[in-house]
Amino acid sequence: MKKIMTIVLLSFLTFGFAQRDREGMRDKIKAQKVAFITEKLSLTVEESQGFWPIYNKFDETMHQIKRKDMREIKMKIRQSENLSDADADNLLNQYVSAEKKMHEAKMKMIQELKNVIPSAKIIRLRAAEDEFNKKLLERLREFRKGKGRD
Repeated sequence: MKKIMTIVLLSFLTFGFAQRDREGMRDKIKAQKVAFITEKLSLTVEESQGFWPIYNKFDETMHQIKRKDMREIKMKIRQSENLSDADADNLLNQYVSAEKKMHEAKMKMIQELKNVIPSAKIIRLRAAEDEFNKKLLERLREFRKGKGRD
């Protein structure tokens, strides 16, 4: 019994540390993203004060949709080889609904940002996000290569 309790306790501790590490990494990435986008868009102090609350709200909405709706849909797709037409239609409707939510969130963000920054900077935002994500993926690949050598 003592061994089982020790294993359970270690499992919880390990999970807790892993969770904290993930959250810490997420915070570091977010800070780097803020700096990167602020620089790429040449946001002034006043623009930043209006921009970041709107962008962060949008980012959280997108994260929620991807984490809840899209993850569930993708899991159902992977788990089902022989879907009935009715099940497939239902899954497609869920997918379209999630995509629509993401589109509506983007449109809302754009409309709100128009009151804060020039349209040209809103256009450059998409390119800055893509560039940041590309660099992040490259760093992840390099990190994984380095770990594989150890």
